[in-house]
Amino acid sequence: MPPRDYSAEKEKIKTFLAEFYLDGDDGGKDFVYGKQLVDIAHRDQVSLVIDLDHVQDHDADLCDAIVENTRRYAGLFGDVVHEILPDYKEREVTNKDTLDVYIEHRLLMEQRLHPEQNGITRDARNKYPPELMRRFEIYFKALSAVKHVSIRSVKANHIGKLVSVKGIVTRAAEVKPMMQVATYTCDQCGAETYQPVNSTSFMPLLSCPSQECTTNKSGGRLYLQTRGSKFVKFQELKIQEHSDQVPVGNIPRSMSIFCRGEVTRQAQPGDHVSVTGIFLPLFKTGFKQMAQGLLSDTYLEAHRIIRMNKTEDDEMDAEELTVEELQQVAENDFYEKLASSIAPEIFGHEDVKKALLLLLVGGVDRSPKGMKIRGSINICLMGDPGVAKSQLLGFIDRLAPRSQYTTGRGSSGVGLTAAVMRDTITGEVTLEGGALVLADQGVCCIDEFDKMMDTDRTAIHEVMEQQTISIAKAGIMTSLNARVSILAAANPAYGRYNPKKSVEQNIQLPAALLSRFDLLWLIQDKPDHENDLNLARHITYVHQYNVQPPSHISPLDMKLMRRYISLCKRKTPVIPKALTDFITGAYIEMRKDARNKTKDTTFTSARTLLAILRLSTALARLRLADVVEQADVNEAMRLMEMSKASLNPSNDQGRPRNRADAIYALIKGLDDGDRAVKYTEAVERCTREGFKLKEIEDCIGDYEELNVWQVNKKHNKILFVS
Repeated sequence: MPPRDYSAEKEKIKTFLAEFYLDGDDGGKDFVYGKQLVDIAHRDQVSLVIDLDHVQDHDADLCDAIVENTRRYAGLFGDVVHEILPDYKEREVTNKDTLDVYIEHRLLMEQRLHPEQNGITRDARNKYPPELMRRFEIYFKALSAVKHVSIRSVKANHIGKLVSVKGIVTRAAEVKPMMQVATYTCDQCGAETYQPVNSTSFMPLLSCPSQECTTNKSGGRLYLQTRGSKFVKFQELKIQEHSDQVPVGNIPRSMSIFCRGEVTRQAQPGDHVSVTGIFLPLFKTGFKQMAQGLLSDTYLEAHRIIRMNKTEDDEMDAEELTVEELQQVAENDFYEKLASSIAPEIFGHEDVKKALLLLLVGGVDRSPKGMKIRGSINICLMGDPGVAKSQLLGFIDRLAPRSQYTTGRGSSGVGLTAAVMRDTITGEVTLEGGALVLADQGVCCIDEFDKMMDTDRTAIHEVMEQQTISIAKAGIMTSLNARVSILAAANPAYGRYNPKKSVEQNIQLPAALLSRFDLLWLIQDKPDHENDLNLARHITYVHQYNVQPPSHISPLDMKLMRRYISLCKRKTPVIPKALTDFITGAYIEMRKDARNKTKDTTFTSARTLLAILRLSTALARLRLADVVEQADVNEAMRLMEMSKASLNPSNDQGRPRNRADAIYALIKGLDDGDRAVKYTEAVERCTREGFKLKEIEDCIGDYEELNVWQVNKKHNKILFVS
C-alpha cells in the first residue's frame, strides 16, 4: 500500500463533509453532514455517524482507505470536524455540564494572563489535548454491501480495520465512567498538566513537566483533579458466535466488545446483534505485560451495534407493517391463518398451534399494589415419540425474537438460573445469567422436560409464577427478572401414554409444577386409517419438495409473522365489567365438573381462572383490540377443554358417543323443564366444552330435521318437541 499524504486526506474529508448532499423529497439538496455539524456545534447532538456508502459515492479511494486504516481516519475526521466546527455555529451555546464551564474558565484565564501572545497561550509540554476540548464522537457505518465475518474468521490481518461481526450477547457489564483525559495540578507552580489515556489502564504522572518547575528544579508533585478530567461512558460486552457458524466438532468462540460514549446500553444479554467496529490488540502495562509476553488479547472497539433477528440478516423491528401487509394478515379467518403459519411443514395439531400462537403473543401483566400477576403463558406438550414435539419447539425458538433452547439432561439448575463469575477486567464477583435470564421477555424452550433432575427442575418453579430468580450466593443477594414464557416438551413416564394407568401415573410430574402450566397438551399417536394416510402423504411430499403441500390457506412469511406479533404485544386489552360475571360463572362450573367427575383429571385451581384470563387477553391482542370480547373467552375456554380432553382419552365403558350426540346431551342438559333453551346460551355452553361453531350449527340443523326440536323464526330459541 503506497504511503498517503494525510494533509491531503484531510482536505478530502473537509470537502466531503461540506459538499456531500442527497436529493431531498422536495427536489432540493439535503446536506446530510452539514445539518449534523450545526447540531453538534450547538451541543444538540453528540455522535457524528459517517456512512461509508456516502463516502463511496463521493470518493471511492477515500472509502477504501477508511476501511483499511479506520483508527487513523477516525482521528483525522475528528481533527477536521474540530477545525471546521466554529464555522457552523449560528448562536451562542449555554454551558451544559461542569466540563464546559471548566474549559471556558481555563481559556479565559490563559488569555488574561498572556494577552500579548496571539493564540499561543500555553507551554507546549502541557497544552490542552484535543480529546479534552472535543465534545463530539466520530463513528463509522459499514458499507451496506459488506457481509458479516464470523467471529473465528477475524484474525491478525484485520487489526486496525473496520470489521462487521454477528453473534449473541452472552454478557453485558454495567456502564462505568472511563477516564479519557487525566488532569493534574502541580503543588509548587500551580500549572495544570494533561494526560490523554488510550487504554484500559494508565500510569499516573508524578513530576511536573512545566517550564517553571523544570527551570527552578523545584520538583513539584502532581495531584489528580477529578473535576477537571474528562470521562466517557464505558461498557464491555461479550458476544458468542451463532451455532450455525460453528464447524463440526468445535465449540462456539467469543469476542470482547468495548463500547464507549453513545454506543453503550445498546444491547442486553440474549440479544442477537450485528457489531461494526475496529479490531485492535489490548495493550497492558507493567507486570501484566511482562507476564503476557509476546501474546496479546484482542477486542473490537464498537462503532455501531444493531439488534438483529435470529435467523435472517435483517434488523429487528426495522419498519412498521404496511397497509397491504396488514390486509394480507387480516383477510378471512386470520386466526386460523396465523396458527397454520406456525410450522406449516408439520401435519395437523391445529389446536396446539393455536395455543403456541397465543404463547408468542402473551397476555397482559398486572401489578395491583405491589403484587404481580404474570401475563406470560406456559405450555407443556406431552406425547408419544414421533409426534413432532421437538420440531414445534425448534420452530418457536426460530420464530420468537428473543428465545433460548435447552434440553432436560443438558441443563443444570445453575445453567438455567444464574452462575457466580469473576469479572476479568474489574475482578469483581458478578452474576452471569442462565437460559431463563437470557430469555427475559421471550420464550424458553425446554425439550426432554421429564428427563431433568428433580433438583434442577425446582429452579423453574419460582420463574413460572413469580417471574423472578432469587439468588443468595457468594455474598450476592438479589432478584433477577425472568419474565419468560416456558414451552416444555416431555414424554410420558412409560415412553408411550398408557391408557390403563391414571393421568398422574402417566405424567409423573409434581402437581405444584403442573398447575403452573396454563395448558397441558397430550399428543397421542393413535392408529387411524384416514389420518395415517394423510400424514404419510404430507411427510413424503415435504421430504420430496422441501416445502409444505399446497393447501387452501397459504402460510405467512416468518418475517411478517414476527413483525405482526411484535405489533400485537404493544396492545394492552382490558376485560369489560359485563364479562366478569360470565367468566366467574364459567370457572365455578369448571370446579363443579372437576369435583363431580369420578375419573382423575388435571388439577383445577385459581390458576386455571388466571390462565383463561391470560388466553382471552392474548386473543384480544391478536385482533389488535383494546377490549376482550365474549368470543375470546369462549375460544380460551375451548382450548382449555380441548387440552383437558386430550388428557382423558375416550376409553370409557359402553358405546362411544359421536360429537353430535355429545352436543345434543349438552343442549338437553340446559333445559330447566320449560322445554326451551336460549340459542346463544346453547352455543356458548357447547363452545366452552371444546366444540367448534360449525359442528354446533350442523348438529342443531340435523336434530331440527329429525323433528327433535325446532328453532324459532328469530333464531334466538330452541324449542323441544314433546
